[in-house]
Amino acid sequence: MAELIRNPLQKALDHIRQFRLWTDEEVESSMQQNLAGTDPDNVWVFGYGSLIWRPEFEFDECRIATLHGYHRALCLWSSVNRGTPERPGLVFGLDEGGKCEGKVFKLRPDALEQEFRALWKREMVSGAYIPTWTHCDTNQGKVRALAFIMDRENHAYAKDLTFEETLQIILNATGQNGPCPEYVIETAHALSDANIQDHALFKLADTLKKTYPVKPAT
Repeated sequence: MAELIRNPLQKALDHIRQFRLWTDEEVESSMQQNLAGTDPDNVWVFGYGSLIWRPEFEFDECRIATLHGYHRALCLWSSVNRGTPERPGLVFGLDEGGKCEGKVFKLRPDALEQEFRALWKREMVSGAYIPTWTHCDTNQGKVRALAFIMDRENHAYAKDLTFEETLQIILNATGQNGPCPEYVIETAHALSDANIQDHALFKLADTLKKTYPVKPAT
């Protein structure tokens, strides 16, 4: 197994050397910049990965939504949550091109700053995402929603991985939030339960389950 993952892990060396966590001040500054000027009664967040099945914030409404111009991809090296600096895992980001179907959550206005701060501490620990206000299509019309877009210039951007490389990296990674295979499979289950199609992810999850079976989140 070590022989199988040696080549893909070489692709993570730049990330491992440059990785650092953002300071509390950096996280707070980014959060305040993106919160400024928003209408507290109409703040939505677009979820495309674990936010779908583990949002960890209070919300008043949730809808299936489509974001155009980006697609869901395992394009972010994870050295903390789903991997370690010695053996990083992969987590989802929104990469350029195509479209992504996920969920939008309308945050409660009475706890907006508190929920935004918790969201930033979860999603912006290393500054690998670009928080972006986007427009998502829903069955009830368009909504303006915050989405965490992959920063392709960031050292944590994982690109040009084959299916087999991706598979072996995920199978061999575990971080403080648990095993990487569990994260991928749970996301696939959540999408399927919401009738959201992602054939590439479903293929990967089905392959992972042959080696690493897990139960859907409850």
